[in-house]
Amino acid sequence: MTSSPELINELQASRPAAPPELRARVRELSAESPAQAPLRRFRFPARRVALIAIPTAAALAFASAGVVGLSRSDVSTEAIRQKSLATTTGAGSTTPAPNASREGATLSGTASGGLADTAIAPTTGRAQRVSATLTVEVADADAVSRAAQDALDLTRRLGGHVVNASVATGDEGSASLTVRIPVAKVQEAIVGLSRLGSIVAQQVTIDDLQETLDRLKRRQLSLRSQIALVVANLESGTLDAETQARLEARLKNLRGELRGIRSGISATNAEARMSTIQLTVVTPGAFGAVAPPARLDRTIDEALNVLAWEAVIVLAVLIVLAPFALVAFAAWLGRRFYRHREDERLLST
Repeated sequence: MTSSPELINELQASRPAAPPELRARVRELSAESPAQAPLRRFRFPARRVALIAIPTAAALAFASAGVVGLSRSDVSTEAIRQKSLATTTGAGSTTPAPNASREGATLSGTASGGLADTAIAPTTGRAQRVSATLTVEVADADAVSRAAQDALDLTRRLGGHVVNASVATGDEGSASLTVRIPVAKVQEAIVGLSRLGSIVAQQVTIDDLQETLDRLKRRQLSLRSQIALVVANLESGTLDAETQARLEARLKNLRGELRGIRSGISATNAEARMSTIQLTVVTPGAFGAVAPPARLDRTIDEALNVLAWEAVIVLAVLIVLAPFALVAFAAWLGRRFYRHREDERLLST
């Protein structure tokens, strides 16, 4: 048996010689390799780039969200302040309602510009719905109770009645009353209720009901005329059975509609006779504005909103790029499979 050194010497001595065709092919490949070598040597470091790009993108997203949240927190602070100011002080000016030219008008005021001494009043001779909302501020909870009792006494003295009333006592007492006052005495009621404390806000609304009432009355006259004509035809005694049955059914429908019209007229007149006043009595502590959230909380909320929108945008981009990524992955798999088959074919020859 031949030893290992002897085997190595024999293999070196019997070194096979390459055929001329193989030598020529190697020379051709070596001539082409210098131009392709740089491209083959370069490999895109995908893992390293991902390890750097993903944390960088996340840091930029959080940083941008923080900056935007911080900048928007100032806007939120101003918006909250303006809203609180508008809520606690009211409009402070006379503003017509959107349909004032057709149905009525709305006047609102505050302590600096109240309506108690204005000339607003229902129009004499017209059916109108009058409603008022008043908020007055008193010193303490005891004053709340006294003001609520004075409001009830004033309502009864003016011929009105209480719809509902609620009085809460304590450190921050408050009272809420809804009363109905005759329209002829609504101005006196507003003036008297406004003197119960310092006026915080008040609003008086007048809606015209005369057009509705006139329309109901015209329909009532028309129904009466039709009923009288149908009754006259039925009493003539010259109708056949079919015509008489049809007229009797029509008479029944007309009388039913007339009852509805009369109810509408009565309800409209009742609405026009009595005004509705809502009174709220508060103490300084109970009517304080709600404190806005801290700036840090607003900043975090705004930042989370920005992050949510960034996540939505990233998801949308991924959805758009997903088909292209699948096509590219399929092409890469096809190329690998083709190269694997080519390698197997070369090795088998």
